[in-house]
Amino acid sequence: MAREYELKPAPGLVDEAVSGGQTTINRRQFLRYGFNTAAGVLTASIGVLGFAAILLPPGGSGGGDLAVQFWAKGREDEAWYGAKHLQPMTKADFVAEAASSSTGTSGASGVWNGVPVVVMYVEHSRNAGTPESNGKARFQFTEGYDETGKYVGHFEDLADADPRLMPSDDLVMVFGRCTHLCCIPGWQLVSNSFTEDSWTPGGGDDGGTKLFCICHSSRFDPTVLEMNSNRNRSTGATFKYAGIKRAGGPAPVGLPIIPIQLNGDTIEGLPDYVDWYTFCD
Repeated sequence: MAREYELKPAPGLVDEAVSGGQTTINRRQFLRYGFNTAAGVLTASIGVLGFAAILLPPGGSGGGDLAVQFWAKGREDEAWYGAKHLQPMTKADFVAEAASSSTGTSGASGVWNGVPVVVMYVEHSRNAGTPESNGKARFQFTEGYDETGKYVGHFEDLADADPRLMPSDDLVMVFGRCTHLCCIPGWQLVSNSFTEDSWTPGGGDDGGTKLFCICHSSRFDPTVLEMNSNRNRSTGATFKYAGIKRAGGPAPVGLPIIPIQLNGDTIEGLPDYVDWYTFCD
């Protein structure tokens, strides 16, 4: 039997023709509704789980504007950032949301220069000096390995060469395409043990606070930053990158970090790194 996931649908938007009042969906249903129905039905029925490349604004976020925008299409009445759909992200937004989290974290789907991204806030500056046993999340900087298990280096090797790769103001942004089959993982879009508001150190697959990809159940830990490698899908050339750790599932490696900066309080992505885009067509 196909594994099912509990959804967090937007209230009042569930389409009876798709869900029949259901609050769960399995991978087969997701693929069917995600690629064989109109985008409007998809977003109305499962909200941001339908946040796929075909639903993104083709022109990006405004002709090269570096600002990252919230993406809450279909979840305007349910996501904490629903009222901010297509508005620029600010650090204050994430800090306010993290105040209600037991782990000191918050996250949101976004769009930047026409590609899906996920931005996470981790109260590292406050929690780094506290005991890890208190369950308060903080960033961890580790060694990384490729899909064969070969050691490729330490995150700090890359950060030493370019300090902008370090989390900026307790924020980290990743390219929102899974390294498995380029599906789009999300932050707390479904309810399961991987997405609950809990944190354990070490980057293992226990505890929550994971990005979760409903398509094939890949999990990524946004608090664990590592060096990793992937390959250009067109040319086969390999490249190293700073990423967040793959914690479980079929994804071979972690998700690439897109460096950010604050312009006042507005979150902006830096376009200096382009290799990360090439592992998806």
